[in-house]
Amino acid sequence: MSAAGGAPRNVVLGVAGGIAAYKAASLLRILTEAGHRVRVVPTEAALRFVGAPTWEALSGRPVATSVWDDVHEVPHVRLGQEADVVVVAPATADLLARAAHGRADDLLTSILLTARCPVVMAPAMHTEMWLHPATAANVATLRGRGVVVLDPADGRLTGADTGAGRLPEPEVLAQVALRVLERGPADPDLAGRHVVVSAGGTREPLDPVRYLGNRSSGRQGFALAMTAAARGARVTLVAANSELPTPAGVRRVDVGTARELRVAVREAAAGADVVVMAAAVADFRPTAESSSKIKKTDDPDEAPTIELVRNPDILAELAAVRLRAGQVVVGFAAETGDADGDVLTHARAKLERKGCDLLVVNEVGAGKGFGTADNSVVVLDAAGGEKVVGPASKADVADAVWDAVATRLQ
Repeated sequence: MSAAGGAPRNVVLGVAGGIAAYKAASLLRILTEAGHRVRVVPTEAALRFVGAPTWEALSGRPVATSVWDDVHEVPHVRLGQEADVVVVAPATADLLARAAHGRADDLLTSILLTARCPVVMAPAMHTEMWLHPATAANVATLRGRGVVVLDPADGRLTGADTGAGRLPEPEVLAQVALRVLERGPADPDLAGRHVVVSAGGTREPLDPVRYLGNRSSGRQGFALAMTAAARGARVTLVAANSELPTPAGVRRVDVGTARELRVAVREAAAGADVVVMAAAVADFRPTAESSSKIKKTDDPDEAPTIELVRNPDILAELAAVRLRAGQVVVGFAAETGDADGDVLTHARAKLERKGCDLLVVNEVGAGKGFGTADNSVVVLDAAGGEKVVGPASKADVADAVWDAVATRLQ
């Protein structure tokens, strides 16, 4: 997602006074290398962590913290009016509080009041501060105004402390910022919604070294999680055997087998508005797992016989039970045509059989679907509707799916 092929956009990068301010330098580099004009607006406290010369050298633009700097240009109004997106990373507890209460006591908070473009805030602070009721109330206030406030990551904080409050890595923050920038002034239509997304491919153990699996990379599911966060949702990502980085603002639960995925998805779905089953779940598993490696014998014609049993149909279960009233359930179907019908024939039958609200269908095979940067899908709905999406990036496909979901939620 770069400015290539389109005009560079104006980005205001606000930096509050936390130790994570050093990560914002990398975020700045990513945004400028994407072709956008970035104006860094640090707080006075932020300059204690990273000095103005660093921001000016990386952005190629002057840095100011006070409304009294360059008064003739009226920066506290002009920068907010001209911005296409405002990203605050890190957003400290103090900055969140001042923004929630409409303070305008420095240049950054003044810009937040004048900006009419999308605003993304990436909190970073100690766990106790993030979990404090005052911070929770401030975050709820900001989200209620349409600000995309990402949940912080879990991990190492300052000193020996660990927990919720870590600023996500610059690369995943940039994904969200660029996605919001690409969507433009659209409202964060998933704000206040909890969505659950499954991604990746389950693995069913045969022995300590072998398993039955599939070719799913998890990229489409991770794109769904990232774009949902960029649209304001609270996202739980149930990831099966994926090494992809966790999208910014997303809570991740790692699983291995179909039965583990079933438990994790059902637990998360109990309070969710939307469940999207994008993971490639194994239909079968071995009846028994060998406790030691299955060895071949000297007989070249001898091979073990592996008995299989069906795994639970997680999508059908979710569609039948609806763990929350009004819950929207979305399935994915990787299909191939055969003598009995083409891809869409099989997909429509699956949609009716599963009972979900939407089914996202993609044809798989050589160079299609699994592991590719782009995707082509057809979104089917239970009422008989059909929308072709792509070829497009997996982020664009994800947004098309959320467009269909948002319509149903409304």
